[in-house]
Amino acid sequence: MLFSSLFARMPAIKADLGLSEGEVGFALLCGAAGLILSQPIAGALTTRFGSRPVSAAGIVLYGAFTVLPAVAQALGPLALAFFAVGVGSGLLDVAMNAQGALAEERHARAVFSSFHAAFSFGAMGGAALAGGMAALGVDPAAHLAGLGLLAIAVGLLATRWMLPPSADAADDGRLFARPTGPLLVLGAVAFCAAVSEGAVADWSAILLAEWRDASEATAAIGLTAFSATMGFGRLAADPLRERLGPQRLMRAGAAAVLVGLVPVLLPVGVPAAVAGFALAGAGLASLFPLALLLGSRAPGQSAAAGIAAVSTAGYAGFLAGPATIGFLADAVSLPAGLAILLPLALVVAALAPRACAVSGSLAR
Repeated sequence: MLFSSLFARMPAIKADLGLSEGEVGFALLCGAAGLILSQPIAGALTTRFGSRPVSAAGIVLYGAFTVLPAVAQALGPLALAFFAVGVGSGLLDVAMNAQGALAEERHARAVFSSFHAAFSFGAMGGAALAGGMAALGVDPAAHLAGLGLLAIAVGLLATRWMLPPSADAADDGRLFARPTGPLLVLGAVAFCAAVSEGAVADWSAILLAEWRDASEATAAIGLTAFSATMGFGRLAADPLRERLGPQRLMRAGAAAVLVGLVPVLLPVGVPAAVAGFALAGAGLASLFPLALLLGSRAPGQSAAAGIAAVSTAGYAGFLAGPATIGFLADAVSLPAGLAILLPLALVVAALAPRACAVSGSLAR
């Protein structure tokens, strides 16, 4: 909710500061830098102190920093504000995923992907809330400050029921993960999945509006369908993993992405393209969470360090992918730019056996 509320209020923040698209892009790049740089450090802190206290610290920082972009008075402070938001987000991201992996180890059923479904549904709810606040004329700073305080309160309350630091803290554990073979493979899977997720999030509405002649309202349906199937797909991913095993689930997800992209890339009608985005969302739903979970089981380092290594590679994909597609769109066309997602899905399918060989324990 924090993530989507902030980005849903960005038009107002941009207008208040009189920034160009390029200046906003620079500020967002600083946020991505904070996120990526903080994740290895978050892995080290989680390894040393345990995922519960680092999760608590992460939600406090993330909730407190989310308002900063709305109170910035110039581009420089805005860039620093987004860097701080990225740091808080990165700290929380690694720690709560480490806690989630630990929880699944102690649970009778697979549950990890359902935590990521909560992110998808929270993002939908946050965007809806932001739209309502904007319609009521609520100032972005007041909206984000209130939401940040609520998130801190709810998040700290939730940490009371987390597994204690003694469950995963290690005084003598390796604080940083080495780029071993298994982690490189899982990082590649996470990178491919993140590039695809970011590409759809950033370019789906533009594709439908400019290449399928959809209205502005209709163009937003593609991302809505994609987000919905991502959320419900993550709820379904845990029982599917128990039934199919991680390798077949990963390959089935890659196949769904390939099939879903066909009507997106071909010059067909809007309904078919929206259906393609929906199918691609269902296919991508399990890939990033599964790569993180497998990273937590990689041999030779702590769960948190493994998650941090895989997650950093994934967020590098979020950063690099949409921009690369933009350059290709300028040089050729947007459908041609999005076509690079096809070989990425093939890479995921090809790497599935090696990626899932990290831990046979996931094939319950």
